[in-house]
Amino acid sequence: MFDAISRPVVLLVIKAVKCGLLALAVALLCPWPLAAAPVAVRFAEGVTHGFLLLRTVDGGLIASGDLLQVGRRGTIESRMVFRFKDGSLFDETVMFTQQRVFALQSYHLVQRGPAFAEDSEISLQRASGKYSVKTKSRKNGREEVIAGTLELPADVYNGLVMTVVKNLAKGASATVHLVAFTPKPVLIELEIQPAGEHSMMVGQLIKSAIHYVFKPHPGPWLELFAKLLGRMPSDYHVWVITDGAPAFARFEGALNPTGAVWRIELTSPRWPE
Repeated sequence: MFDAISRPVVLLVIKAVKCGLLALAVALLCPWPLAAAPVAVRFAEGVTHGFLLLRTVDGGLIASGDLLQVGRRGTIESRMVFRFKDGSLFDETVMFTQQRVFALQSYHLVQRGPAFAEDSEISLQRASGKYSVKTKSRKNGREEVIAGTLELPADVYNGLVMTVVKNLAKGASATVHLVAFTPKPVLIELEIQPAGEHSMMVGQLIKSAIHYVFKPHPGPWLELFAKLLGRMPSDYHVWVITDGAPAFARFEGALNPTGAVWRIELTSPRWPE
């Protein structure tokens, strides 16, 4: 869901070249050393079927979805699917292990329909570093395929950031990494910081949720140039209930490269009258 934070990378490099800053553009594309810091497992994941809603920030319903999670031979498969009112589809599947630390094994994302700037299918394999990106423009139907390999740090958490944040100790912060697809893959840092507690209602009960802010850091040179142009990727926000066992409460951020800020919330089944 965090591929949208990568779009400023391409825009900034193009801007640097147009401004005649060739040396800076080269520096933006150079890899920077990434320190691995996998997150320890405090609460092991298990069988889950959650029901989700996707809304605009003003509360308009965009899509309904499911979070499906099962164990398969020592590996957890987690799938989040949103089916949009306009027929669009967001389908994200991540396979991971949880022996002492969380470790991504594979990632697969499908986005298609008018809710997105282009149709795309992305896959990433942890062990081999192989990736594949297939895109199709909604404007002219042009298709593009990119494939290759990446050297991945141990704390790459595409599709797992909401699981990771539930396992942080109260008041703790962390820095992990994501592979952002532009469509070419770019490794970026994601800083996770607690930002206070908020009260919320669950039925007639008052619960406390910790607010976390996710701050993407695309690298020293790129970040400096992004600030100069006023094009830093926007922050993401997650709320986690910590009473007893941690539980996801809300996500707010962009799910696609168009940059629209949407909200993921929990819902429950309703019985017909």
